[in-house]
Amino acid sequence: MNVEMANTTELPSSWAWPGLGEIGEVNLGKTPRKTQYTNGGGLKIVKFRDIVGDSIFWDENDKGFVVDSESVTTQLCQLDKGDVLVTASAHSSEHIGKKVVYVSTIPQRYNKVFFVGELLRIRVDEDCINPRMVYYYLSSHNGYKAIQDHVRGVHLIASEARKIPLPLPPLPEQHRIVAKIEELFTRLDAGVEALKKAKAQLKRYRQSVLKYAFEGKLTEQWREAHRHELEPASTLLARIKQERRQAAKGRHKELPPLDTSDLPQLPERWAWTRVGNIGEVTKLAGFEFTKYFKYKDSGPVRVVRGLNIGHGQFKASNFKYIDASISDALPRSQLHGGELLIAYVGTLGTAAILPRDGHRYHLGPNVGKVVMNDDLFDARFLLSFFISSAGQHLISTTSKAVTQSSLSMQQIRLMVVPTASLAEQHRIVEEIERRLSVADEIERTVDRSLTQAERLRRSILKRAFEGKLVPQDPNDEPAEKLLERIIEERAKQQATAQSTKVSKKRLATQEMKLM
Repeated sequence: MNVEMANTTELPSSWAWPGLGEIGEVNLGKTPRKTQYTNGGGLKIVKFRDIVGDSIFWDENDKGFVVDSESVTTQLCQLDKGDVLVTASAHSSEHIGKKVVYVSTIPQRYNKVFFVGELLRIRVDEDCINPRMVYYYLSSHNGYKAIQDHVRGVHLIASEARKIPLPLPPLPEQHRIVAKIEELFTRLDAGVEALKKAKAQLKRYRQSVLKYAFEGKLTEQWREAHRHELEPASTLLARIKQERRQAAKGRHKELPPLDTSDLPQLPERWAWTRVGNIGEVTKLAGFEFTKYFKYKDSGPVRVVRGLNIGHGQFKASNFKYIDASISDALPRSQLHGGELLIAYVGTLGTAAILPRDGHRYHLGPNVGKVVMNDDLFDARFLLSFFISSAGQHLISTTSKAVTQSSLSMQQIRLMVVPTASLAEQHRIVEEIERRLSVADEIERTVDRSLTQAERLRRSILKRAFEGKLVPQDPNDEPAEKLLERIIEERAKQQATAQSTKVSKKRLATQEMKLM
């Protein structure tokens, strides 16, 4: 009995606190040498990465097989139905015990299944211990804490794992507890599945809103009611072009003409154009990054990097900083708020608008900016297009794959986007934001419900292993008596195994003498 644990957790009088090693076999797996692996066959080896969530991913196309040789297989630890697997090695100690699996089935296509040394197996006699009860306890918050108490460095060795205390009810109550947990979890899982479907529907709804927006359907009636007040997009684009020519003072570069013959038809008075025709597209110059940038963990100027650009949202966290003098020396890379930012390396397709929040910002690596005149074009309109399915497809087909997907500034300038009059741009953004804000609120409610479901799952397990989930039956044999029988039976088995081992050794010695 683990006295320390028993003193901190009050259990029913019919329960006991054995260590895992008292109720069953606790063994680490064995990792084969590289030469013992093969590309296929009937001898499967379960690896750390095969543990997905709370189950084993049985990938028949995987290379996790060992050669069919007795000299190999006798060195390995076999896995069977009813075993409980726990992650026993990881890069950081807090991940040990995070994955716990009950082996409910072994695919028939495998002759034998083994497991590697990063995994630890608990095997019990199902006539005395319900293995699912062991699984559920180790999956619980208290079970995880019990595992962590026996981790040494970044490993859970078998000798320590055998000391992990387990709250043990009488055998009939074990079955009642497992049945009740699974009954409640079945209901809970059904609710969680419904919530996840709702989240998927919200995602589809958002894309539908954006799709309709850039097909002109969201503002169809509004546009018809104001048709005589709206200037054609072609007129707006001509004004933008004139304004940018004057600002460039003779340095304005014309982009190639646009062939719209293969593009979808737009609403009347809309037009296709290029991003470079409506805004100035630039990035942090290479020499600026290599020569001047000295990142700091704090400072007056925030550096905007790729990780600050979300899918339509600016992420105001995880900043690096530079001194004001560096930013002042690099005016072309200063940010003033309102710029459309787009990641052009790595996480392509992410775009956001920099807020005007009073902070000083500077353009960092892997982020391009599109600067537009607010009086002529609504940056939110272009952002909404970028995060739509059509915009995402445009970005993915424009990107070039070398070592990683990327976009050049010229590719961004040449991107083809729809545009409407400025008044209709504002109206479209309003309609998008109104609908998506409702979807966001629903999603927050769904997320809260998912969080509550996870808390309820933890509460169910907590109550189960405090003896509060199902009633006790005074007619049940106490766990102490059950534990005595288990220990006695295991002692007999060990004695028999030792005797058999000695007999085999004697026989082998005699055979050697006769040779």
